[in-house]
Amino acid sequence: MGLWLLFLTIGFTGLAVSVIALVWAVRSGQWDDLETPAVRALDDDEPSPAPATHRSPP
Repeated sequence: MGLWLLFLTIGFTGLAVSVIALVWAVRSGQWDDLETPAVRALDDDEPSPAPATHRSPP
């Protein structure tokens, strides 16, 4: 019986931590925009300009 009490305590503690983490994530805006980060990885970066070469007169 003592083992069941231990498992229930661990289970309810894990559940409480999960619910608290979910509430924190929703309130802090972690789930506001789910599409942009996925699309941002597919966007091309703007090409960097070619370095200027400086030629000295002969």
